[in-house]
Amino acid sequence: MPASSRFDLSGRVALVTGASRGIGSAIAEALAEQGAQVVLSSRKQADLDQEAERINERYPEMATAIAAHAGRPEELERLVQQIMERFSRIDILVNNAGTNPYFGPIIGAELSAWDKTFEVNLRGIFVLTKLVYEASMEARGGSVVNVASIGGIRPGFGLGVYNVTKAGVIMLTRQLAKELGGKVRVNAVAPGVIKTRFAEALWGNEAILDRILAANPMGRIGLPDEVAGAVVFLASDAASYINGEVLVIDGGGAEI
Repeated sequence: MPASSRFDLSGRVALVTGASRGIGSAIAEALAEQGAQVVLSSRKQADLDQEAERINERYPEMATAIAAHAGRPEELERLVQQIMERFSRIDILVNNAGTNPYFGPIIGAELSAWDKTFEVNLRGIFVLTKLVYEASMEARGGSVVNVASIGGIRPGFGLGVYNVTKAGVIMLTRQLAKELGGKVRVNAVAPGVIKTRFAEALWGNEAILDRILAANPMGRIGLPDEVAGAVVFLASDAASYINGEVLVIDGGGAEI
C-alpha cells in the first residue's frame, strides 16, 4: 500500500473493544491491515489470544490482547493504563463491545436487564472514551468510532432495551463530537443485521429473516468485513473533516 494513502494507519495505536469475534474482530484485522498497532479487548483472555494470534499470522506483531469487561470501570482503567505503559499512546478508539440479555417487549424487561445493557452499551463507552481522552487524545488528538445500531434510529420489536441504549450511543457520539471536535473526531456506524453470532437470534429465525430480506434492496444481510471497512474509513485521514456523523450500514433499508 502506498505510504501516501489517506487510509494508511501506520504508526497509530488502535483499541477495539468486543474484539474476540464478529464485528469487533473484523474491525481489528482491518485496522491492522492498514498498518495500525491494534489492541483487542473483551471479557475473556483466551478468546482474545486466539484472535490476536490469527491476526498476527497475517500481519506479524500487529495485534495485542488485553482482557477487560466493558461494564466495569476499574477494568477499563487498567486496560488503558496497560496500553499507555506499552505504547505510550492511543490514536484510535473503537467502542464496539455490546450486550443484549433480553429479547421481547420493552415493557416486560426486568431492571436487571436494563442495568446490564446500559452498563456495557452506553456507560461503558462513556467511561472508556473519557479514560482514553484523558490519557492520550487530549494531548495528541485522535479518532473515536462508536458502533451503534440501526435500532438506535428506527424502533423494532424485541430489541427495545438494546435499541434505547444504542440511541444513547448516537447522542453521546454527537455530543462528544460537538465538545471535542477540532482535537478528536467522534463518529459512529449503525449496522443493520450483520451475520454474527451476536445477531443469530435474528438471522437464524426464518420468519424474521424473511421480513428483513423483503425490506432490503440488496436482498441479503451484511457481513462483519462490510462494517469494518466503514470503521477504517472513519478512523483514517480520509475522513479528516467528518465529525459527529452516523454512518448507516444496512444495505439500504433493513427492517428489524
